[in-house]
Amino acid sequence: MIQTDLIIILPEIIISVCAMLALVVSVYSGKDALASRLVLLTSALFVVMALWIGNSGGESQSAFGGMFQDDAYARFCKVVILLSAAAVLVMGRDYMLRTGLLRFEYPLLIAFSVVGMMVMVSAGDLMALYMGLELQSLALYVVAALRRDSVKSTEAGLKYFVLGALSSGLLLYGASLTYGYAGTTGFNGIIESTSGGQASMGLLFGLVFVIAGLAFKVSVVPFHMWTPDVYEGAPTPITAFFATAPKMAAMGLFARVLYDAFGGVIGDWQQILALLSVLSMFLGAVAAIGQSDIKRLMAYSSIAHMGYALIGLAAGTAQGVQAMLVYMAVYVTMNLGTFAFILSMEKDGRPVTKIASLNLYANRAPTKAIAMLVLLFSLAGVPPFLGFFAKFGVWSAAIDAGMIWLVFASAIASAIGAYYYLRIVYLMYFGEEVDEALNGGGSPVLWGVLMAAAAIMVFGIVNLFGINGSAASAAAALVN
Repeated sequence: MIQTDLIIILPEIIISVCAMLALVVSVYSGKDALASRLVLLTSALFVVMALWIGNSGGESQSAFGGMFQDDAYARFCKVVILLSAAAVLVMGRDYMLRTGLLRFEYPLLIAFSVVGMMVMVSAGDLMALYMGLELQSLALYVVAALRRDSVKSTEAGLKYFVLGALSSGLLLYGASLTYGYAGTTGFNGIIESTSGGQASMGLLFGLVFVIAGLAFKVSVVPFHMWTPDVYEGAPTPITAFFATAPKMAAMGLFARVLYDAFGGVIGDWQQILALLSVLSMFLGAVAAIGQSDIKRLMAYSSIAHMGYALIGLAAGTAQGVQAMLVYMAVYVTMNLGTFAFILSMEKDGRPVTKIASLNLYANRAPTKAIAMLVLLFSLAGVPPFLGFFAKFGVWSAAIDAGMIWLVFASAIASAIGAYYYLRIVYLMYFGEEVDEALNGGGSPVLWGVLMAAAAIMVFGIVNLFGINGSAASAAAALVN
C-alpha cells in the first residue's frame, strides 16, 4: 500500500521536503544571510534522523514492490552517513564563512546528496540504485566547484563531472545488459536468474560493467583518477565530506548490489574485487609517498583504504560484510578527526595544506600533535589503535574464506603505506624549523572533533562502542 510505503521512506521524505522548503525560503529572502543558520539546522536534522533510524529497529521491510529496502544493513549505513555529514557541516562552517563560500546552496546540496546516499544503501532495484546514485553525484559535482574564482576548484568540478558521466554510462550499460539477460531490474529477480551458481555470459558482462561504474564512486584503481585532483581542488570542508559519507554510501551500495542481486555467482565477482583491492592498496601506498600536499595525500590514502575495505567484500561471507562495515565506520571516524586537523592548519588566518608546514608542530600545539599522531597511527594500522583492529577484521574474514594471498598482499601494502603516515609524525616532532610555521590554535569545534576521534581510536578497542554488534546484525540482514 502507498501509505505503508511512504512511512518506510519517511526519513528521506522529511530531509527532502525540509531542503526544498529551505531552498524556496532562501531564494525569496536574504539568501546567504541564512546560510550559517542553515548549516546548523541541517546538521541538527541529520542528527535527529540518525537517532530516529538507529533506534527504529524492527523487522526488514520493503517499499514500492521491493525497490526500496529498509533493513538493519541499510539503517547501519544511514546512521554513519547522517552523523558524518552532520559533523562535516559543523566542522567546516567557520572555514566556509571566512573564505566567503558559505552560500545558502551549500548545506542544501549536502542535504540532497545525503538523501541520494540513503536511497543508494536501501536500493532493491537497478532503477532505484541509479536514481539515488545520480542524486548524490549531481549535488557533489556542484559543491566540488563551489569556489568559482579558483581554477583548481573549477577544474576539480569539471573533471569529476566528466569522469562521473563516463562511470554512469558504464553503470547504465551494465544495468541494461543485466535487465536484458535477467528479464528484470529487481534484485530479487536477478538473483533468481543466477540460482545454482550459474549465469549467462551476457549477465556476467552486465555484472562487470556495473562493478566498473560503482568502482568509480568508491574511487578504486583503475577508476581513481579523479580523486587526487578533486580532493586538492575542492574547498577543504567539501573534501572532508567526499572522504567520509559518500565513501560509506558507495561501499554500502557495492555490497548491496553484489549480495542482493549477484549473490548467486559469488565466485565470479570475488576475483574482480580481489584484483581491484590489490591494485588500490598498492597504488595508494606508493603514490602517496611523493605527495607534498596533505589533501592529495589523503586522496591516495582513501584509495588504499577502499582497497582494504574491499577485502571484506571479496571474502563473500557475512563475516566479511560485517568486517567491511566496521572498517568503514572506523575509517569515517579517522577521516573526520584528520580533516578537523587539516582545517585547523593555518598561518595568519590563511589556510595551509603543505605537509612541510608541519615541521616541529608539536612544539606549538603538543596536544593536537598527540591527537594527530594517534589518528595517523590508526590510519596506518599500527596496534593497539582501533585502525589496526578494523584491518584485522577484514584480514580474518579473508583468511576464513581461504584468501590468504590477499591478506599477505595487503600486509605488504600496509607496510609501504605506513611510511607516509609516519613521515608526518616525524616532521611534527623531529622536523626542522621553517618560515611557514603554522599557528597552533584552531576553533573549539575542530579541537573537539579531533580529540573525540583520537579518543575513539584509543578507547574504542574495548568493544568498538557497540558498532561490532550492530554491524553483525546488518551483515546478517544482507547475507541470507
